[in-house]
Amino acid sequence: MSVTRASAAHAHDSGEAAVVSTTGQDVEEREERSAEEVTPEAEEVVPEAEEITPEEEAPSGGTGRFARWRRVLAGALAVLLVAAGAALFVRGQQIRDTPANANRALTDTAGTDRVTADVSSALTTVFSYAPGTTAATKTAAQRLLAGAALKQYAALFGQVEKQAADQKLTLTTHVVRVGVVRLTGDSAHLLVFMDQVYEREGKAATSAPAQLSVTAHQRDDVWQIVDITSR
Repeated sequence: MSVTRASAAHAHDSGEAAVVSTTGQDVEEREERSAEEVTPEAEEVVPEAEEITPEEEAPSGGTGRFARWRRVLAGALAVLLVAAGAALFVRGQQIRDTPANANRALTDTAGTDRVTADVSSALTTVFSYAPGTTAATKTAAQRLLAGAALKQYAALFGQVEKQAADQKLTLTTHVVRVGVVRLTGDSAHLLVFMDQVYEREGKAATSAPAQLSVTAHQRDDVWQIVDITSR
């Protein structure tokens, strides 16, 4: 019998309170049993958080509203695209129908050359004369001019004819440059630059530039000057 058991028996026989003495082996066994006892809270394992996608997070009602809004926005975008296309089409038509687009001076080289030649020849003829050629110049003007231009010329040429006879005046006109500003159908607007040389008998010749704005109409395949404005 060990010392522990003998002490306990002696204490029991003597009637005193029993004092239990433990050995080192008993302490180790108790510690092992305490380590094996695990509380329910310690055994509980917290589940890992699962990744939640936006579709799973939103309730079914929210997902439905999002889908409806997406359809509405897609429809509105389609309407805007159609409207923008229509606006561009209308704008394109307006650009094609502008007066500048109808101006053949920008595209019709042959027509531009023809009106330039006819107007240049007419101006050279009606603004060139000598003391003995005024009658021929007046006759040519009636053929080359029309409308307001012919009336203006006829009103002034009477004075010119008299001066040419009295002062022995000779006028020679050279067309330097012609710009066709507008050419549409049978109407043309031109800007003409000229040099004019004046000669009086017994005096030195003098020259002066002139700039005219001319409107011409085509009649019987010939361009006639219908308006002349000095610039």
